[in-house]
Parts: sequence; structure tokens; C-alpha cells
Amino acid sequence: MKVLLINGSNRKNGCTYTALNEIAKILNSEEIETEIIQLGSEPIRDCVGCRWCRTNGGKCVFNDDIVNEVIEKAKESDGFIFGSPVYFAHPSGRLLSFLDRLFYAGGDAFTYKPGAAIVSARRAGTTASIDAIIKHFSINQMPVISSNYWNMVHGNTPDEVMQDKEGMQIMQVLGRNMAWMLKCIEAGKEKGIKPQPVDKIMTNFIR
Repeated sequence: MKVLLINGSNRKNGCTYTALNEIAKILNSEEIETEIIQLGSEPIRDCVGCRWCRTNGGKCVFNDDIVNEVIEKAKESDGFIFGSPVYFAHPSGRLLSFLDRLFYAGGDAFTYKPGAAIVSARRAGTTASIDAIIKHFSINQMPVISSNYWNMVHGNTPDEVMQDKEGMQIMQVLGRNMAWMLKCIEAGKEKGIKPQPVDKIMTNFIR
């Protein structure tokens, strides 16, 4: 089993990475493979709604950033954790653009697989940021992994995040809950228990 952890921060080894790395340690101790992917500081395009991905096997038309690479990795992964710093009470714009294209083009690679959102902040805006990320999961039939409090850490530096004892425990519990869910899903598959897909009904508010 493998979990992808996506760092939506510009800072490769900053506060968000510190939280994600703590989760990865727990997952590794549960014999689950992890990979932390850094979105980096290069621009990531917004989705333009061209629907090219609908006729080209779930691949985004823009191939000058990391989106299509992550879609391919997601196909071979079993769980996902997306992390972001808090900017003006929302996740980083880079992460949101990434998520919109990732799920619109490559949603099939995520369906029925568990996901979690974690955020880091100096002080506030955390729950609104978590909600924005989780909406991508809940529209795609993904079990959402929680902890013993909202999935957040506080601090301006990695050292300060490490001093947030409650926040670090939240990350550890999240890692254990993700491991537990993955093992439950694996056990269910061995017993022949599978999701039951339905054909999507599409309507709007006038018909």
C-alpha cells in the first residue's frame, strides 16, 4: 500500500512539510509506503473548463506542470494527504488550482480511495482551509480521514510546529487512522466487498 502526500507550500522543508513528514513516519511504521510530493514555486494553471481531458483518457491538456505526473502516480496509490499553509483563511492558490485540474481530469484515480487534508497556520483560518480542500474528496466518493481534532498545526517555523504538541499528536493520530482505513479496505477486498458504482444523474436548476 502507498500514500501520496502533497505539499502545497512554496517552502520545501517548512511548516506544512513538517506536519506531512510526521504523518509519513507513522505510515511507514505501519509498513505503508509514502511519497511526499512538493508542488514547488513554479506557477500552476487554473482549470479552463475545456473538457479536453474527457476525450483523452483523463489527462489534462496542460502538460507544463506537475498535474499529469501526479494523476499517473495516483493510479498506483491507495490514499492521499494534501497539505497547505493558510493564506487569508484559505489554502494556497497554487494548491487549489492543482486540485481543480487534478480532480477534474484524473478523478477516476481517486474515487473510493481515502483522503485527508492538513493545514499549517500561525493562528487562524485553518478550518475554512480544510473545508476547501475536503470538498474535492466529498464530490468524488472518497472516505475522509480525520484525527482527534481538526487536522492542523500552528507555528511560524518548523521548530515552532514541533513545539505544538497537540498539533503533532493530531498528525500522528491521522497517520494511524489512515493506516487503519487502508487495511480495512484491503481486508474488504479480500472478502469480495467492493463499492457499488451508479450512473451519475446530471441536472441543473431549470430541468
